[in-house]
Parts: sequence; C-alpha cells; structure tokens
Amino acid sequence: MANGLGSEFKSSGVTDKTPGNILFGAGTIHKGLRFETSKWNFAESLVGATSGGSKFEIVPEVTQVEVDGALVAVKELDVKTGETATMEINFAELTPDIIKAAVIGQNGESDAEGYSLITSKGQIEPGDYWDNIAFVGKTVTGNPIIVIMDNAICTSGISMEGKNKEAGIGAYTFRCSQEITGDLTMLPYKIYYPTPTA
Repeated sequence: MANGLGSEFKSSGVTDKTPGNILFGAGTIHKGLRFETSKWNFAESLVGATSGGSKFEIVPEVTQVEVDGALVAVKELDVKTGETATMEINFAELTPDIIKAAVIGQNGESDAEGYSLITSKGQIEPGDYWDNIAFVGKTVTGNPIIVIMDNAICTSGISMEGKNKEAGIGAYTFRCSQEITGDLTMLPYKIYYPTPTA
C-alpha cells in the first residue's frame, strides 16, 4: 500500500479479549469482604444500595530526584515516596452503620421508644476502622473485579440533602490505612483481577 500501513493496521484496539477487560456497571460496596472456604461472602458483606455509582482511586506518590544539569525527568531517578487509596461512594441508604462510620460516632442510650441513638465521640478508636471496604464490579463478560482496602476510615463526614421527588444520596469517602505494626511504606489494598483464560 502507498502509505506503508499494510493490512495489519487496525482502526480499533478491540480484540476477542476486550469484553473481559471492560468494567461495566455501578458495582457493589462491601464491608468485611472475605474469601473463605472457596467462596466470597458477597451477600453477607453487602453494605447498601448506591445511586450515582462509586469510585476507587489508588495514587502512588512519585518523587523525581533532582540533579544539577538534568532539565527533564530522568528514568531511574524516580522514587516512590508514598501512596493514597480511597473510595468515594454514593449511598442511597442511610443505616446506623453508615452514620456511625461517617461521623465517627457511637451508640448512645435512647430516651425515645422505637429509636436507636448515635452520638459523637471524642477520639478515634481501633473499632472505628472497618476491617475492609470493597468495591465489586463486573466485566462485560460477567467476571468480578474486586478492590479491597483494609483498615478503612470515613474521612468525609455526613452531608444529606432532602429534595422533593428525589432520594437523599450521601457521598462518603473512605481512606485505606496501614496497621501501626505493618509495613509503613505501603498500603494494604488488594485488587483481584480475573485470570485470563487461554
């Protein structure tokens, strides 16, 4: 051919593996997701319904070592100096578990019959961290992609707005944290990706 591209040139990156590599849909949010006895506890760990989807973000902090005379970024002078891992979730449900996590609250003694009471607390305690928070999405072919962030704490607080003819949706941000006795150079997140079939 005159342009030298030949028949091997494709106008799209789509292959037979593409459907298995596309995350599709809003996914679900879980607390305490585990793989035990050859299966995941999806049903038992489900937190609640969402509206408007959810977002997870894992960002490494990369520092470029500056040296005299180098006017551009230099390969092999990059150093990983930290990372953050968060989930932003739009819960359509407002449960006591979600409220306590959002406000870092505690159970109180209710003086109103038929109501539980949640009150503020002065300090963050180990029990205020969720063992893990997980996002479970699916590919176009139906295989789960699972992101688990251990020691999750809600850093956004709670903000709800009631509107006529609309459900009140709360936006919550959870941050992944390392155990105080763990490796303080990395975060305890896990991404389970379906193994491609041959």
